[in-house]
Amino acid sequence: MAHAENEITIDRPAAEVYAFLADGLNNPAWRRSVQSIALRSGPPGETGAVYGQTLTGPRGRSIQGDYRITTADPGRTLAFQVIAGPARPEGQYLLTETGGRTAVRFILDLKPSGLMKVLDGLITKTMQAEVGQLQELKRVIEES
Repeated sequence: MAHAENEITIDRPAAEVYAFLADGLNNPAWRRSVQSIALRSGPPGETGAVYGQTLTGPRGRSIQGDYRITTADPGRTLAFQVIAGPARPEGQYLLTETGGRTAVRFILDLKPSGLMKVLDGLITKTMQAEVGQLQELKRVIEES
């Protein structure tokens, strides 16, 4: 199984951090691989909402990375499932607030099957780069 996770503390309350993460339209502000994103269906940031996004993939090629929000527990947990594209990981943001500061843990997991098993190392590396962007999330939220 491919797995990646990272954690960072942001100097903002959990409700503020959660609201930013739940609105998928904010993704281009902190995730450099997002070329475009749009809400496809459902209420923004709520369970069942689907976001269509185009990402920069291997060798600079554009790939789909549409996702559905599977858990929306404001201020605590935001989970999603990628539903389009070559790799379809599950992800979650776990938030813990202490004294007005919020620890954010970003976790990605993928159980590759078939030919995807051969690419497990590449997938893990890509997922590690994705969760590694939490520093940019921190910068964007704290500067707003």
